[in-house]
Amino acid sequence: MYCPFCGAHETKVVDSRLVAEGQQIRRRRECITCHERFTTYEAAELLMPRLIKADGTRQPYDEDKLRAGIQRALEKRPVGVEEIEACISRIKHRLRATGERELPSRSVGEEVMRELRKLDEVAYVRFASVYRSFQDINEFKEEIERLSELKDANGNGG
Repeated sequence: MYCPFCGAHETKVVDSRLVAEGQQIRRRRECITCHERFTTYEAAELLMPRLIKADGTRQPYDEDKLRAGIQRALEKRPVGVEEIEACISRIKHRLRATGERELPSRSVGEEVMRELRKLDEVAYVRFASVYRSFQDINEFKEEIERLSELKDANGNGG
């Protein structure tokens, strides 16, 4: 791997760890020439289904767009980067596990909501408000009540 600092062709791995529930390998590398250290992530490249938008157009799955939406919902919330990456890995795994070549884009939104509901309730309501286009405060209230009912039904109170 090329050094991002000096462009040298040789770097060495000084540490490797599994991250994102074993879906990625985090490697700390050191340049043999300039001795700078940097981190790389390695993951298997698997084909993701294309997404069918509400208007019928098709577009490729975009992990950066997914990450940006999740990070926007989690802004200023106490959730770490590794938790976010694990969340994204689980979403990708479930999308691939469908075995479909194309999926409605709403299935991605539903998966994000499923993950955010477990990860951070405030982020879940933020995302839901945009995803479901809440029109007024009553829709927020209804979604929060639904979330509370789910928690009570699952025995996860307070």
